[in-house]
Amino acid sequence: MIVPPRSTAVLSEMVESAPTQRDRHLQSIAEHGRIGWQKRSGYNRRALVETAVSRFIRVIGNALHSRKDQRRETEVAIVVRALNRMLELGRPKSIRIA
Repeated sequence: MIVPPRSTAVLSEMVESAPTQRDRHLQSIAEHGRIGWQKRSGYNRRALVETAVSRFIRVIGNALHSRKDQRRETEVAIVVRALNRMLELGRPKSIRIA
C-alpha cells in the first residue's frame, strides 16, 4: 500500500546505510516533486481503484445478495455494467474547435 508521506517528513538516520521504502519515497519526492512521485510510484492508480471500489460499494452495498457463485458473477457483471453506463452518461463530450 502506498501512502504519501507528510509534507514535513524527514529522512531517517539510516538513509545512507539501509534506506527504508519511506526514505526512497522521500528522496523521489525531493528529486521529482510530489506529482512526479505520484506518477512514478503508482499512487494515482491506487486512488482510481479506491474510487471505483467506493462507487461499487455505494451502488451495491457492502455484500452481494446472491448465494451461489454463478449468480454472484451475474450480479457483479450487472452492477459493473450499470456503473460504467452511469460514468459514460456523466462524462462530458468535448470537441476540438481550433
